[in-house]
Amino acid sequence: MWFRAPAVLAFTIASFTHATAQDSQRLRTDKVEVIVETVARGLQNPWGLAFLPDGRMLVTERSGRLRIVSRDGKLSEPIKSVPAVVARGQGGLLDVTLDPSFAQNGLIYLSYAEDRGEGRSGTSVMRAHLNIEANALDNQKVIFRQEPAYTGTNHYGSRLVFDRNGNPFVTLGERFDLRDQAQNLSNHLGKIVHIKPDGGAASDNPFLNREGVKPEIWSYGHRNVQGAAINPATGELWTAEHGARGGDEINIPRKGKNYGWPVISYGVDYSGAKIGEGTSKPGMEQPIYYWDPSIAPSGMTFYTGDQFPAWRNSILIGALAGKLVSRVEINGDKVTGEERMLQNLGERIRDVRQGPDGFVYLLTDSGQGRILRVRPAI
Repeated sequence: MWFRAPAVLAFTIASFTHATAQDSQRLRTDKVEVIVETVARGLQNPWGLAFLPDGRMLVTERSGRLRIVSRDGKLSEPIKSVPAVVARGQGGLLDVTLDPSFAQNGLIYLSYAEDRGEGRSGTSVMRAHLNIEANALDNQKVIFRQEPAYTGTNHYGSRLVFDRNGNPFVTLGERFDLRDQAQNLSNHLGKIVHIKPDGGAASDNPFLNREGVKPEIWSYGHRNVQGAAINPATGELWTAEHGARGGDEINIPRKGKNYGWPVISYGVDYSGAKIGEGTSKPGMEQPIYYWDPSIAPSGMTFYTGDQFPAWRNSILIGALAGKLVSRVEINGDKVTGEERMLQNLGERIRDVRQGPDGFVYLLTDSGQGRILRVRPAI
């Protein structure tokens, strides 16, 4: 069952007051009054954020830098031995996540646009040991490469999320110009893949040992998924996917299922032309929610903390074009409402994370990007 986000907002969110400095703003949402404060600034198009066990943060910059950010906002020098990236178009150093056993093994995972030669690039995933004392990565291993590589520099995906068994999902775009390939199971374009921590297809994948099909594929028919999180209540993967003009989607990608792009869509092309065959087709899955017009959804998290009790049973999703945080209320597998928050910041929100303190942390996508912390106003 899908649920449509109307063009007119169901909730009105207005600025309550503004602090005199940009470092702190007081804002009112539908459910709670919040303080939004700057934790760190001076990041170049930050893309992914992960919390270390001690509360410090790992942050990627799309230009190719990985930094450790202290709890009081101090930026480390760029970590050494990060893989070389193609930082053109939408490419660069993208997501970062910790191994579920990071406290024991110190492993992290990075997704990035990798140079494959002859002007071609593709999304790759590297596993490495984070040597904090040396401020460097050790024992790097590329565990996955999207195939085929392509000369364009758009629609790389790519969020990294571990399932409950410790196997990562990787979301992959269809590289924009090659959108029809999202329906082709012989490649990784427009797919979500499910792999082992050291590489190779996860053992529960739907297309193992099928001739002519990439065994890493979990689901297909995707456009450009830049939001992904595991539902803590069910253990299932949920995603937020970019449409074209309209048709951004929330999906629950289930193994072997076809999510329709570019055959079906609730959006139109950038030219205004119709995309595909309409909004539905037998054998293709419907989104559980979609936006029209587009908000350009990016990073997402399920809120489970104690700081905002009114936000429990919600997904928080950053929006680039919309310059907001969408709080999507859910009941089981259904969306029951949406609140669009924090437009007064005027920032493209690239990633959204719940911190170990229960506060919400945001990455702003700009050449002078910031880490913002959202906390209740007391």
